[in-house]
Amino acid sequence: MTNWKVILNIAKTHLLTKIKQTSTAALGVTFGIGAYITLVCFMTGLNAMLDNLILNQTPHIHIYNEIEPSKNQPISLYDDLKNSFHVVHSIKPKLTQKKIHNALPIISYLEENEAVRGALPQVKTQIFYMAGSIELGGNLTGINPVDEARLFNMGDYIVEGSAQALKNTDNGILLGIGIAKKMSLKVGDRVQVSPINGGIFPLKIVGFYQSGIADLDAIQSFTNIKTVQRILGKANNYITDINVKLYDIEQAFPMSKKIEQEFNLTAIDIKTANAQFDTGTSIRNLITYAVSITLLIVAGFGIYNILNMLIYEKMNDIAILKATGFSGKDVQLIFMSQAMIIGFVGGVLGLLLGFVFVSIIDTIPFQSEALPTVETYPINMNPMFFIIGFSFAIISTFLAGYLPSKKAKKIDPVKIIRGQ
Repeated sequence: MTNWKVILNIAKTHLLTKIKQTSTAALGVTFGIGAYITLVCFMTGLNAMLDNLILNQTPHIHIYNEIEPSKNQPISLYDDLKNSFHVVHSIKPKLTQKKIHNALPIISYLEENEAVRGALPQVKTQIFYMAGSIELGGNLTGINPVDEARLFNMGDYIVEGSAQALKNTDNGILLGIGIAKKMSLKVGDRVQVSPINGGIFPLKIVGFYQSGIADLDAIQSFTNIKTVQRILGKANNYITDINVKLYDIEQAFPMSKKIEQEFNLTAIDIKTANAQFDTGTSIRNLITYAVSITLLIVAGFGIYNILNMLIYEKMNDIAILKATGFSGKDVQLIFMSQAMIIGFVGGVLGLLLGFVFVSIIDTIPFQSEALPTVETYPINMNPMFFIIGFSFAIISTFLAGYLPSKKAKKIDPVKIIRGQ
């Protein structure tokens, strides 16, 4: 029967008598795990920030009326030419409206679906911004401000003012920050807008919007749906777009196809709309985890080398232990215990070191005009990273201790003593 008390006392004595080697081995584990925690928390936090910059503003399904040429041209409907080959030049788009027919009933139908978190109407139009002698082309989108802030985190991109202020202000506008800078406007000023069909409408600036994409901020502004409908001279049921937010983003693609079939509209899911961005995210995550795993593997080899050398330095002790009646299994357990103690202590210190580094990074100011709501460097403090780091410390030290201790188990004490 194994006497664990004796084995652990011997392991502790070995570690304390060679405190320099023990500290070196433990520090190898500590810095390996600490570097892993720091890198993976920072890089995944950065990736999440970049993802949110785009995806938070993108609906899971975007529904609209696509302007496209007629599939059947008049000549194809002429029976006498049915079996003939014909070519039509200069095909014009069919006369269609941007308006979604029966938009409000469609929204009600979508919101009854258990998979849908919300379906919001929008009215989009092109306009000119006018302030004095300055005229700038741009886009004006009519929204339900509070619902947009709730479902699409719009409040994170309002640098001055609020979604509630836009809702409460008749003829109010949330102006793109790029437009405001070009026209030297501030909150409370009035800007005149003119739709492409003519007319001039003064709107009061209740806040500024900054998406982090400079080209978009130089043309895009928001107002209430009713305000845009009034500017365009349209009825209250005039809706050009519907943005759908789902509980499960994986349902976006099949649901978009179902919507296209049921309502004869164009429905684009988020992954199709952001295919290139999604590819970039996958590559960044792959690089992050590849570097992190490499760090852990390098740390594992370092631990193995240190423990291997520690056992070779203990050859005389191994011979004495075996000569005094300890079996090969007991010797193996002694060195395995040393390895596990080093792994446990080094792993705990590594987690603490990583947590300290990550906490320091999380307090470093990060100021960028493109990301006004981000005040410090992004960190993803996922508990799973700490569990993985500590588990690797235990597993790597177990393997690093097992291989050399297996050699120690087979050592012949007579040969060691004769060699001395």
